[in-house]
Amino acid sequence: MVRKIGVFFGGLLLGLLATGLLILFISEPRGTPVVLLPPPTPGPIQVHVAGAVVNPGVYELPNGSIVREAIEQAGGTLDAAAIDWINLAATLVDGQQITVPFQADEDDQANLPKPESKTYDGGVLNINTATAPELEMLPGIGPSLAQKIVDYRDKNGPFQKPEDITRVSGIGPAKFEQIQDLICVR
Repeated sequence: MVRKIGVFFGGLLLGLLATGLLILFISEPRGTPVVLLPPPTPGPIQVHVAGAVVNPGVYELPNGSIVREAIEQAGGTLDAAAIDWINLAATLVDGQQITVPFQADEDDQANLPKPESKTYDGGVLNINTATAPELEMLPGIGPSLAQKIVDYRDKNGPFQKPEDITRVSGIGPAKFEQIQDLICVR
């Protein structure tokens, strides 16, 4: 008797399972399918071109433009421009300011940063590639703090966004506010 009941319930369970699977396979899908959209195309960027250019101002350029193209949009440089002091091939970022310096007399040139720096992008310092001496050019960053930035970067990897520099001991909100427009990450 117990065996007959066990066989009955086993058959019933197997029948219900087969019916459920049959319904699952033959039924129409419910709801609407998920449609994945392509990633948005980056729009144009706006940069501020200032200094020794014909028409200083804010210009809209295609994403991926370089400093040279922004200067051309501003009408080119003046005769008094010290164009060798900026990186014309640097890629622009939205909201960036490019300052084309004027030629300085010999006394003033001694105080200018060296043009060989490969971490400047039109006046913005890439904190992921800057050396300690280059970081010292930022306001409020001395030799000790510059070295802390380099050490932090070497230990923890590159900064993902400029705000990440506040994780370095000695750089708080006030210091970051001083340098935020002068730094970038790439």
